[in-house]
Amino acid sequence: MSGAFLAGVIAGYGIAVPVGAIGALIVTLSARESLRVGAAAGLGAATADGIYALLAVAGGAAIAGIIAPVATPLRWIGAIALLVFAGFTAVGALRRRRTRPAERDRPTGVLRAYLGILGLTLLNPATVVYFAALVLGRGGAGGGLWFVVGAFLASASWQLLIAGGGSLVGRLLTGTRGRLVTALTSSAVIAALAVEMII
Repeated sequence: MSGAFLAGVIAGYGIAVPVGAIGALIVTLSARESLRVGAAAGLGAATADGIYALLAVAGGAAIAGIIAPVATPLRWIGAIALLVFAGFTAVGALRRRRTRPAERDRPTGVLRAYLGILGLTLLNPATVVYFAALVLGRGGAGGGLWFVVGAFLASASWQLLIAGGGSLVGRLLTGTRGRLVTALTSSAVIAALAVEMII
C-alpha cells in the first residue's frame, strides 16, 4: 500500500509541478478573482489528473493506445480553447479598465472555475500516457487505488500552492493598473503556451 501511494505521490508531482498553461490559468484566476476561485480551479486540474491516473491503473496500455490516435486533434482543441481564453482575458481586462467598478464584469464562480479547468486539463491526453507508462513500469496496477489517491493528493497540494501564490500576487497588485498588467501578461503567457502545444 505505502509503496503504491508513494509512487502515486511522485507521479502526481511529476505531472503537476511543471507550470504550463493550466498553472498560469490557476494563478490568474486566484490573482484576478479570489483564492476560493483559484483553489476551485486547482482542484479541477487535480481531479483531471486523478481521473487520468485511475484510467491508467484500470486500463494502462490499452487506454493509452486508444487515445494516441486522437492526441493531435485534442491538443489542437486544447490550444484553441487556451487562445480563446487568453483573448477573452485580455479584452476583459481592457474593458474593465474603462468602466466604473459597479459596471465591471461579474466575477468567475467557484463551480465555473472548477469545471472550466477540469475540462481544459482533460484535453491533455499526454497525462494518461504518462500515468500508464509509470503504472506499467512498476509492473502493473498493484495497489492501484493507493496510486490514484497519491497522484490526486500530490496534484491537489501543488495546485493549491500555486493558487495561494496567485492570490498573494492579486493582493499585491490590487490597483487598476496592476490588474491590467497582470491580466495582459497572463494572456500573453497562456497564448504562448497554447502555441507551444501545437508546435
